[in-house]
Amino acid sequence: MPPDRSGRPRRAAGRPLVLVAHGSRDPRAAPSTRALARAVGAACPDARVETAFLDFEGPGLAAALTREAARGQRAATVVPLLLTAAYHGRVDVPGEIEKAGGLGLSIGLAPVLGPVAGARADAVALDLLVRALRRRLDEVLDSPVDGVVLAAAGTRQVSALGTVDLVADALGAALGVPCLAGYASGAGRGTGAAVAALRQRGAHRIALSAYFLAPGLLYDRVVADARAAGAQVAAAPMGDAPEIAELVLRRADTVTRADTAA
Repeated sequence: MPPDRSGRPRRAAGRPLVLVAHGSRDPRAAPSTRALARAVGAACPDARVETAFLDFEGPGLAAALTREAARGQRAATVVPLLLTAAYHGRVDVPGEIEKAGGLGLSIGLAPVLGPVAGARADAVALDLLVRALRRRLDEVLDSPVDGVVLAAAGTRQVSALGTVDLVADALGAALGVPCLAGYASGAGRGTGAAVAALRQRGAHRIALSAYFLAPGLLYDRVVADARAAGAQVAAAPMGDAPEIAELVLRRADTVTRADTAA
């Protein structure tokens, strides 16, 4: 389905959006996810937006979809609130959708929010992510920086790390300063090591940009590691930034367009 005259994507009327986040033990995380859901609803007033979680918080995705079927819904769109196409996006989310089979509910699965390396169609997603990251940096910067670390949760899947590098390169280009990815866990370089690498290149004032959608233990870890290595300032997670709300709607729209073309 094409965008409306405002340039924003349109969604099939009456089809609820179920935004599924990983979930966290941190009590700050779920309210942040629900704030993003409210921002999505405000950006698309005809949408009913629900939240679900893979772990630590309820409802689970299968339970949320069961609830939609009980309401008499015939279709729903699931949008993973994930920034890389790693294990949770490839295995956990489809597995939860499979559990909801047999409900008489047509379930469309949208792509994760993070871009896919080499996918031309993801240029808009990359632009929206960079704009959201810059928004959060602008909220905390009171003077220019000469280096940025893009901090992410991390994964053992190398291809997923590559998409974070893609965002880091785009953010650095937009800011006009070197930007390196750093991770809380997994196979990639830690945020402290990323700060050290920038300092070795001559950077003196380094900021941490948070490639996170919500605060939590891993976000706190990357901030602490970056500050211990010499980063002067740390941005908040992207959360309910309007660019992320728009990106959620655009991802959901890929399901709508696919259904229309079928």
